[in-house]
Amino acid sequence: MQVTGHDKPIVVIKLGGSMLEQLSESFLDSIKELLTTKRVIIVHGGGPDINNMLTKLNVKSEFYNGMRKTTKEVLEIAEMVLSGKINKQLTALLTQKNVKAIGLSGTDGQLIVSSFLDEENLGFVGKVEQINDELLRSLLILDYVPVIAPIGITANGQKLNINADLAASAIAEKINAEQLLFVTNVPGILHDGKLIEEATETMIEKLIEQKVIYGGMIPKVQAALDALSDQLEHVMIVSGNDRIFKEGKMIGTKITKKREVVVK
Repeated sequence: MQVTGHDKPIVVIKLGGSMLEQLSESFLDSIKELLTTKRVIIVHGGGPDINNMLTKLNVKSEFYNGMRKTTKEVLEIAEMVLSGKINKQLTALLTQKNVKAIGLSGTDGQLIVSSFLDEENLGFVGKVEQINDELLRSLLILDYVPVIAPIGITANGQKLNINADLAASAIAEKINAEQLLFVTNVPGILHDGKLIEEATETMIEKLIEQKVIYGGMIPKVQAALDALSDQLEHVMIVSGNDRIFKEGKMIGTKITKKREVVVK
């Protein structure tokens, strides 16, 4: 029986900001191929480009507990870079591959309704309160690939800067996605140069303690674990430098919630 567009499972893909200039032709081709059996939603970041623009415009950054405070000026620049530059570049790349991509900001159609995370210390940084899954489903039915910039909006219309990992996780959970993929510049979690094909929550805790997982990979795996639910039983960390699947199999590290049973 042929799988129709309405029946295809949904895959949410989170593209890290550092990866946007590194996406390979084979990665983009694999997105096109993925659409033959799946429906796809893409959420992107843009940290490096935002940093570059802040430097160019000589806007100084304040930090609180390692997080940048989003002032009104920083928010305007973040929105300009995310919604204006990166979103349209990514949409154009996909269009070149004959993918029906449609660029959106989380403010459009109240796609990502948010609230202040910590207004006093972090300024215009938001947390996700609600996802307009009806809007996303309407686009998916028409075979569009929504490409989403993580700028949220409050109930009274204030725009907020949202962590792209958390936005992707919230979208995947709300829309009952079959898979959530975090695209990075590495094939997945590596140990002594070898790919770990599957990692459980307990294993990840040990790998962090052993400093096998470190730096920017830590928030990726933590966001991955937070995204797991009864519907979303596993997420994957994959590479944007190559195909994300081969011979029908996804390539990367599968992260699951199950904990090992220790037999004494």
